[in-house]
Amino acid sequence: MQFSDATLTSLAGSIKNWGRELGFQQIGITDTDLTQAENYLNQWLSMNMHGELNYMQRHGRKRTQAELLVPGTLRVISARMDYFPPQSRDIADTLNDPAAAFVSRYATGRDYHKLIRKRLQQLANRIEEEIGQFGYRAFADSAPVMEKPLAQKAGLGWIGKHSNLLNRKAGSWFFIGELYTDLPLPADQPATDHCGSCQACIDACPTNAIVAPYIVDARKCISYLTIEYKGSIPLEFRRAIGNRVFGCDDCQLVCPWNRFSSATDEAAFRVRHRLDSIHLSEIFLWSESEFLDKTEGSAIRRLGHERWLRNIAVALGNSPRTNAAIKALNARQDHPSPLVREHVQWALEQLAV
Repeated sequence: MQFSDATLTSLAGSIKNWGRELGFQQIGITDTDLTQAENYLNQWLSMNMHGELNYMQRHGRKRTQAELLVPGTLRVISARMDYFPPQSRDIADTLNDPAAAFVSRYATGRDYHKLIRKRLQQLANRIEEEIGQFGYRAFADSAPVMEKPLAQKAGLGWIGKHSNLLNRKAGSWFFIGELYTDLPLPADQPATDHCGSCQACIDACPTNAIVAPYIVDARKCISYLTIEYKGSIPLEFRRAIGNRVFGCDDCQLVCPWNRFSSATDEAAFRVRHRLDSIHLSEIFLWSESEFLDKTEGSAIRRLGHERWLRNIAVALGNSPRTNAAIKALNARQDHPSPLVREHVQWALEQLAV
């Protein structure tokens, strides 16, 4: 299938309009050259900063060579969608309330993976209506894809010193997804870096996980420790975790570019089950069936009940000694999981008079 340059340019403009109609705030297009990102990834992996994120090296060069993952790929259509929930409790208020559980704001609503892929599929369907069948595949953190480098090359933002994608008009509170395609669309200009001399994110990181500008040691990162890591949380980081039971937004909270961010209009990302303000002692007593019910359709469910309790036990150990906290911890002292029991015992020791 051959298209003139004029037709492809017009199609690219239409794709961006259709994307906005589908709820994306921005669409960009890039080629597939990730040479620079591949070099960075290899250096990062060689320093073992990925911890147990073995999937970062499991797929060989498919992560950085798009045509190896989806043969025939010529361009990547990168999309971003705002997620910050409207009318949610102020993050600083939650973090400063040691009896409350802090959940990263991306996870207080419904899981974004299916939603983003569905919208990208709808975008692909709209393209097919216009030009007929073409080659594509949709992704949303669902395959070995270098999402942030591709988004930067597509002009959606630059990768900040905290490793999150930043946009001058939208900050960092957004999701990204991709359509790999065989259409030779015109590529957009890459975004340029605007972090300057600022290092607010580096200074704010509770565990000093941002070991240098643009370099994050996942093994120290609270998001990694509370979401990805499956074992016993290292003692050296438990105090610093505070009341964060799923993820950490501190580096985004202090970023000056987030003063330009907007709350989402997407109903799916609104706070569910009071996850922006719920008390630790309450969620620690959720049975496994309650956990599965309350986290249905949520990114939190991937933790499983055992690690959910592990994380909350640490947060309770960092909370004030109250009857509610002691009662909740005592109720889990004989939990069948050694992982849970260990963290409960640690928490009780922290609260001992």
